[in-house]
Order: sequence, then structure tokens, then C-alpha cells
Amino acid sequence: MDPQIEELLGLEAVRTRAHVVLKLAEEGRLNHFNYHPERMEDATDYVLKLVQRDFGPDKYHLIPPHGRWQHFEVGGVPRIATLLAEWDEEKCDTTEKTRRLIDLFFVSVLLDAGAGDFWKFKEAQSGLTLNRSEGIAVAALHMFLNGDFAGPDSSVKHTANGNALRNINVDILSRGLQVDDGNPMIGVPARADILRKLGESLMNLKDIFGPSGRPGNLVDYLIAMSNDGKLDYKDLWNVLQRLLIPIWPSDRTHVNGQPIGDAWPLRALEQQAGSESKPYSNIQPFHKLTQWLAYSLMVPFSRLLSVSWSNTELGTGLPEYRNGGMLVDMGVLELKPEALQRGLSLSGGSLPSFGAGDDEIVEWRAMTVALLDVLHTKILARLDGVQLSLPQVLEAGSWKAGRELAAAKRPETKCSPILNFGDGTLF
Repeated sequence: MDPQIEELLGLEAVRTRAHVVLKLAEEGRLNHFNYHPERMEDATDYVLKLVQRDFGPDKYHLIPPHGRWQHFEVGGVPRIATLLAEWDEEKCDTTEKTRRLIDLFFVSVLLDAGAGDFWKFKEAQSGLTLNRSEGIAVAALHMFLNGDFAGPDSSVKHTANGNALRNINVDILSRGLQVDDGNPMIGVPARADILRKLGESLMNLKDIFGPSGRPGNLVDYLIAMSNDGKLDYKDLWNVLQRLLIPIWPSDRTHVNGQPIGDAWPLRALEQQAGSESKPYSNIQPFHKLTQWLAYSLMVPFSRLLSVSWSNTELGTGLPEYRNGGMLVDMGVLELKPEALQRGLSLSGGSLPSFGAGDDEIVEWRAMTVALLDVLHTKILARLDGVQLSLPQVLEAGSWKAGRELAAAKRPETKCSPILNFGDGTLF
């Protein structure tokens, strides 16, 4: 593989380049945002209070890593525990249970980009009405239970395979997500297209996912590569990039004709590099949805198979609208007047909005990645010896803070302070 492409597909470049952007911010050289580092203390206070409220003083070890599992437990309903008990009755062994959860988590996470401010999912069994990430999680779970991802020819409903996924269409997805004219969701056709392409990619990687293209076969593949029961996060990452890069929309950034996924040109990086810049040094990678999937997939391995992971510190904070929104709502990041006016003119409303690949959004996301590292360091310093991983801080702190601030400041929509014209495949 071209070394430049390999670098942009790796995790190290996400963090390294984002910290270049942070340095530019410290020098007042961003194009679209003012950075107020003194307000990071207030942001740290706010996030830490949430962590302490929900897990202090002696339950920090119970904080789960940021992942999909807990979304399935929204409303206090133990949906995964119920499912595992049902599989016990089928005499499933632990490895098969893990495969099935990987099947479920794969499709659920890849459906989990922003749903918009108005979509809801009504769960008949619990009577709950859910929205956003948790709503998508529970809706995907019921599609999984219905066999929508297994297809009519499968002898087991609770699974997924490439052939069924490549036949998903808008009607199947709309029915499962309860989408209609009165309950709109952003990007349903794009989501259906992602699942179809996922099915094709799974079928094309038989060395990993087997002849049926089953996501859960990842379990056997990674265990075979393990070293004394320890799995390598790099191995998981490389598999996910190999699988997912072909499925993203074709209008994203390419390097030498090769798509590189959630990675975008950024003017600040180009200006910083100057005339002696290396090719593609202006591109800021994120791979947000792939990182969210990787964080989520680790959990079933750890909880069911009791395996540990190496190199997990390579994962970064997730550059999405809750984490980034928290930084804006806390005043750490502020759109410059020209950028604000452009965003308002694009939205035609009271909040600025930009395209997902616009320079404003890319700069915001890069700063989010870097500042989540800063936040993590500050929180660890305040907790006096308590060790929390970055995914734990995302789960119990920054992501939750973004949501709670949005609900307090914009109660009608609970939306981010900056909007994007997404297609349901990015944020």
C-alpha cells in the first residue's frame, strides 16, 4: 500500500494532525474558530461533576468504555441480558454468543449517525419512546430479532450475513426504523446504501468473514491472531479499515485514486505546511464511525470471552456533535464572526449549519479530537490517582455533557450548537 495512504488510514495520524491544529489554535491561526484555552477549566469542571455525580466516589471502575452496549439498556431495560439468557436456552456457547453480539453491534453502529431532531422509535414491548442513538440502537435490535439482517433463508434469525445485508432496501429500513412522513429521519437511503455495501464487502473478504460474509466470524479471526489471550487493537483496526473503506460514499476524499474514508482537506493544515509541504499533509483524518464501531466491538470480547486488549490507547476521542458541541457550549471554541454569518446564511435559521466536508466542520472536528485529549489529562489530574481511559471519559463525561448542555440550552430540539448537512453516514 502507498505509505501516504497507509498513514491516513491509521489511527496515529488522527491524533498527530489534530494536535497540529491545536497548536495553530494556540497561536491564533485557525480560519474559523477562536480558541479560549482559559475556558477549558470550566469545561473540565462541568464534565468532572457529571462523572462524579454518576460514579463517584467509589464507582469509577464501573464506568463502561464508550460503546454501543449501554445504548441497548436505555430505560433500564436489560435487553442484552435478556437476549443472552434466550441464547442459553438454545445451548449457544460463549463464542457463538459473542459472534451474535458482533453481528448485532456491526449493523447497529453503522446505522448510528445523527437521526435528526424529530425522529422517534416507539418500542411496543417496553412502551418507551426513544430517539437519537439509543433509539437507533433499540430499533436495530428489533430488526435483528426479526431476522432482517439474516434474510429469509437463514435457519437462525439472530444473526447477520453479507447476502441479507446486500439486499437491504429503503422499505425494509424505513419499516424497521418506523420512518414515515410524520416521523422523518435524516439519510435513510444513504443508510440503506451503507448496509448494502457492507454486505458486498463482507462477501468479498471470505478470509476473515467466511463464505457467508458473517460479521461475527471476526471473533474467530481475531482469536486466531491473539497472543496469550490478548487481542491487538491494531489487528481489529486494520480489519475494520479493510472492510469499511469501500463502503463509504464515493464523493469523499481520494488519494491517488484510493478512497480514504472519513478524512478531509483542511485549510489550516495546508497553510501551516506552506510551500514545502508533503503531498496530502493537508488532510485531517477522523474515521469517526469506524472508531465508534471499534470501541463498541471490543466490549463483547472483553465481557463474554474475558480477553484483554493491547494498543487501545491508539483510539482517539470521537469528533462528533456531542463532544464538539460541549466545547462550543462551554465557550472553549467560538465561531469567528465571518464563519458564523456564513453558517447562518446556509441554515436560514438561528443556528449555523455547514456541509459535512466544509472547512468549518473539519476544523471543529480536529479541535475536538485534540481537546478531548487535553480534557482527559485534566480530569485524570483532578481525580487523584483514579485511572480512567479516554473511552471511559467519553462515556461518563464529554459525550454526556454535550447532550445535557444541548438539552438545557436548546430544549425544543436538544440539538448541537452547530449543525451539519449530514447524509446519515458520518456523524
